Amino acid sequence: MTIQIGILPDDIIHTILDGNTVQRVNNGSFIRLPHPRTGLSALFLPHQTPSGSTISELQVVEPINSRSWFIGNEIIADGRLLMIMPVDPAFLLVPILRSVSPRNGTPGQFRTLDDIFEEAAMKLEQSSSKDSTGTISTKDLATFASLDCCKDSLTRVCDRQDLPPDIIVYRFSPTKFIEYLKLKVENLLKSDVIEGSKTLMRSLAKDGLMEDGNEDLLQAGRLKIACDLIAQYIPSDLRTLLSASYDFAELDVYLEKLEEEQRLKAQEASTNTRSRKKAVKKEDSKEKVDKRKAPKQSQGVEKLKKANINGMAKLSTFFTKKL
Repeated sequence: MTIQIGILPDDIIHTILDGNTVQRVNNGSFIRLPHPRTGLSALFLPHQTPSGSTISELQVVEPINSRSWFIGNEIIADGRLLMIMPVDPAFLLVPILRSVSPRNGTPGQFRTLDDIFEEAAMKLEQSSSKDSTGTISTKDLATFASLDCCKDSLTRVCDRQDLPPDIIVYRFSPTKFIEYLKLKVENLLKSDVIEGSKTLMRSLAKDGLMEDGNEDLLQAGRLKIACDLIAQYIPSDLRTLLSASYDFAELDVYLEKLEEEQRLKAQEASTNTRSRKKAVKKEDSKEKVDKRKAPKQSQGVEKLKKANINGMAKLSTFFTKKL
């Protein structure tokens, strides 16, 4: 039996440990859905409890080189770390809804949930059939559509109309979704997620945003980080719309100026390094040339150098005044 190490939410762990076999079976199957940022097939774990439903994403942290886990006296050969992390179902709805939306930018028509998921299943199953990560099946989409958390999230990303007698129709609304994302950004700023991350705080300090007098730029920097964190689960065009809904003009000018100063410093340092290397190389080359140019002395001079001069009078003694 293959053993792997994983991190799971508490409610899923409690379900696994629960003696209710039926509940464990119903909550034990992963489904494939398009990832909200890339659109590629990814694994998600739906979880139903008496109080409601949730869905989590399977993430794998895989080391570059082979690794193993040592737990007590046991060695786990698979050194990967599996993480099952809760994800907002509203994000997962976006690629599904966009797959049946018009490509020309028009809003499209209002449709029932069953109609939307039926067409989306056909298109996504066909488009993912060539995906090496796995095919998105009609069954998996139906499982996701049946979750209470999925149905509750529709109003966060869609316009809704109630038709008599009991028909509800939906239409994807990028504007409504951006407003929902902005609420998430605000909640993220109110939390201590950014301040609790040493990496994020270092990035703010590195750009000089935490210096005195840069309070407004610091707030803009925190806002931009919050947008970037949320944008990990949205496609690039929606990320652009989210950023455009805020005014980052002053921050962008500051960061561009800072980047230019750093580029000039790096260029100057590189130029100085090259100059020093060139000067050293020139000096070494000059010494070699001087050695090559030194005249070769005659054999007579070489013999005189080797002659024994002990006891011989110096030439200057012949010119001294005799007493």
